[in-house]
Amino acid sequence: MGKPVTDMQKLQQLLQYRWRDQSLLHRALVHSSFTYESRDREESNNERLEFLGDAVLQIIVSEHYYKLFQDKTEGELSKMRALTVCETSLARVARSLELGRFILLGRGEERTGGRERTSLLADAVEALLGSIYLDAGLEESRRVTLRLLDDVMEDVITGQALRDYKSELQELLQRDSTEPVTYRIVDESGPDHDKMFTTIVMHLGIRLGEGRGRSKKEAEQHAARMALERISKEERAGEVKNGSVW
Repeated sequence: MGKPVTDMQKLQQLLQYRWRDQSLLHRALVHSSFTYESRDREESNNERLEFLGDAVLQIIVSEHYYKLFQDKTEGELSKMRALTVCETSLARVARSLELGRFILLGRGEERTGGRERTSLLADAVEALLGSIYLDAGLEESRRVTLRLLDDVMEDVITGQALRDYKSELQELLQRDSTEPVTYRIVDESGPDHDKMFTTIVMHLGIRLGEGRGRSKKEAEQHAARMALERISKEERAGEVKNGSVW
């Protein structure tokens, strides 16, 4: 997966936030596997910042939806919040920032594809938000958080955030391969106000699935879903052939 990026300027530009205390930024990017393998066992990892960032994220998202939707019940707001702050959503944010490139990992975690692991990426986002809270307080944390989650919250509000098949497929395939998963539009039809896109998903030169949707994003999600269903079906067929019970 390559070495982590050590120049934090790029990440701060992507986040549109500059840390006053740069050590907080550094700590937010240190995974426990790195400290475990490090000679300097005194260096702190990002687990405590992750704990804090989780709480900061919960209050910011809760308040945002509470103020935005005066007519929704507690149950409806809770469901929206859960979809917004779940691992899949946070990992989506992390991937949009290419956050995996900046995380300090141990060699074992690196070899097993840690830079693309959904749970690890989600934890790193929480740690970053926790570090911003310590560095500048709640208002600045709110500004950064709501900007980062803008696309996620839009999908939650419009009912498009039930499941992120693209992230699931990427994590599954990159357990055994560092080759990227690619999507390509193969057809585009209909008038401008009512487009229909057809997308295929490829990995290692193999076409895994095809999907259609009224946006490129929707078509890619459908293609990823078809790929996951194909992989699952092939795995089950292999288990039956080998006499396994499932």
